Amino acid sequence: MNAKLPPSSPDPDLAPMRLALRLARRAYGQTSPNPLVGAVIVRDGKIIGRGWHHRAGQPHAEIEALRNAAAAGHDPAGATLYVTLEPCCTHGRTPPCSAAITAARLGRVVVAATDPNPHHRGRAFALLREAGIAVTAGVLAREATRMNESFNHWIVTQTPFVTVKAAQTLDGKIATADGESQWITGSLARAEGMKLRTGSDAILVGINTVVADDPSLTVRSARATTAKRRIILDSRARTPLTAKVVADEFAAATTIVVGPKAPARRVAALQRCVQVWTAPEAGSGLDLGWLLTKLGGESVTSLLVEGGGEVNAAFLAGGFAHRVALFFAPKILGGHTARKSVAGDGLAAPLRLTDVQYRWRGVDLLLTGRPA
Repeated sequence: MNAKLPPSSPDPDLAPMRLALRLARRAYGQTSPNPLVGAVIVRDGKIIGRGWHHRAGQPHAEIEALRNAAAAGHDPAGATLYVTLEPCCTHGRTPPCSAAITAARLGRVVVAATDPNPHHRGRAFALLREAGIAVTAGVLAREATRMNESFNHWIVTQTPFVTVKAAQTLDGKIATADGESQWITGSLARAEGMKLRTGSDAILVGINTVVADDPSLTVRSARATTAKRRIILDSRARTPLTAKVVADEFAAATTIVVGPKAPARRVAALQRCVQVWTAPEAGSGLDLGWLLTKLGGESVTSLLVEGGGEVNAAFLAGGFAHRVALFFAPKILGGHTARKSVAGDGLAAPLRLTDVQYRWRGVDLLLTGRPA
């Protein structure tokens, strides 16, 4: 292997950590409920081992990098390990990486982000230093933390990180009055929307979207079509038994959330096809706080809300959204009754977004931001 790193910058730790971050992202959408983690082992400016965490239950990035070095005939003793997240220090599905690092007699460990788990935070650093290994933390910490924002939120709150996504016209419409909404945005924007699905553990829509569009809510790529968990908010159990989310090959991935007043006959019919939860009511709708706690308890770390307008409004007005992703197509629909991306009764005051970013996807504009 012995691949050389790029010419050194004023900080020689940056290039190997950037490589570790790129390796971590190779498993995007595959590691939940574990975080994305990459690792690189360097000696004398040359890479002697690299790895990343592929899936929950499989070896962590540090172990992959150590094995990669050994397979190439390299002894990691005295080398420097770059890893994007503080190594684990407890037994879980796999043994603690801090012990493996100590056993390999590495000379130095450089870490990007500290473990967000308050019960583990900083413990690996102490263990490694006690073993005589030098530790440097905080190199590209912002990038590493952002990469795992869903995991970080879930591990602390035990509820999923929620993104509200909509594709809309310039005047904020997602469909005509009769529900026609096909292809508001172009192919590049739709591909970006599919990427958001890939990175999410679950996708949520309301019953009006199911009735109007009959969406599959699957993740489609050139190689295969798969399904994450599909959550349908349907207080009165109106989901047709012929709907794709009920009748297709991925029906086992569907959960329909009904209210306590849903007709028992309809609930029983749906239960023969998919999972049904009964949520308590809160105000005029279902209790979204209860739902997020329930999902978090089942290791759903990230939830993508795809509306429609009433559902989007409920998450935004209730303070349950942590990020918004709005696609704007260069189109104008107009009309008093055309469907809006955010409906409901309106907010008491405008919801201000922070950390706003704009990116072009073909002729469409993607705005992302965080509700203040």
